Amino acid sequence: MSTAVQAALQAALDARNTLGEGITWCERTQALYWTDIPACTLWRHSPASGETRQWQLPERLASFALCEADGWLLLALASRLAFFRIEDGALHTVREVEPGLPTRCNDGACDRQGRFVFGTLHEPSGGGAKQPIGGFWRLNADLTLEKLPLEGVAISNSLAFSPDGNTLYYCDSLTRTIRCCDYGDTVSHPRDFADLRGTAGEPDGSCVDADGGLWNAQWGLGRVVRYRADGSVDRILPVPASQPTRPAFGGAALDTLYVTSARDGLDAESLANEPLAGALFAAQVGRCGLPEPRFAGSPPADDTA
Repeated sequence: MSTAVQAALQAALDARNTLGEGITWCERTQALYWTDIPACTLWRHSPASGETRQWQLPERLASFALCEADGWLLLALASRLAFFRIEDGALHTVREVEPGLPTRCNDGACDRQGRFVFGTLHEPSGGGAKQPIGGFWRLNADLTLEKLPLEGVAISNSLAFSPDGNTLYYCDSLTRTIRCCDYGDTVSHPRDFADLRGTAGEPDGSCVDADGGLWNAQWGLGRVVRYRADGSVDRILPVPASQPTRPAFGGAALDTLYVTSARDGLDAESLANEPLAGALFAAQVGRCGLPEPRFAGSPPADDTA
């Protein structure tokens, strides 16, 4: 394990998110974007000025991507993919996702070619156990949607890409195993990457640093773990909340690690013991990230929702 001095994550914003997720740094605006999924809310925070803004959306926002077109995001809403114009909140639906299945969109990230890769999450009726009936999908620049030939998924998470773009990381959180596969126009050779089955936690969101290390937020364990490219543990970074959800590198030099977290499911006693649950955390960790890839597809010329 790394002998580097372990940085301490501190609260950067006491957002009190029910389920903060999808955190992404925009180098053009020098701001962080993320979502509080149950609140159907998109957040933006500018660390330099301290300014924070929120947008209310018509349904739950699970994940999203920056767009090459200035002023637009690609949203993975619960039931559909949609372009979102930040200036005035205009929405334009691109595609429904898994219509007819009891699923919703979940984690997602752009690949190095500017395509949006995302997975879904099973929402069983009556509170039953989640089953791996969802899938992993890719929205191409021409707005065609294709299903990736990966195993079915109950809770998609950990979607991230190696610096060269040739490896896709992903997981079904319920399996407690992060997997990876060879990635390009096709995907192949899925294999286990990191095993959490001996713990009480689950792998959640991930990001990759410039040196190829995978940083994974681990739900229920109150930590972010950096894995080397061979899957070995490099370092463990404690989080002052038991339910961290996703890390991302940000700041002008991409040298600050930001981590979202959740209050979802915590009872009054747990919240009393975790006053920062749902906060946005930050730390200098001695590593730098990569600029976030942007979705290459073009938003519509009109404002039709």
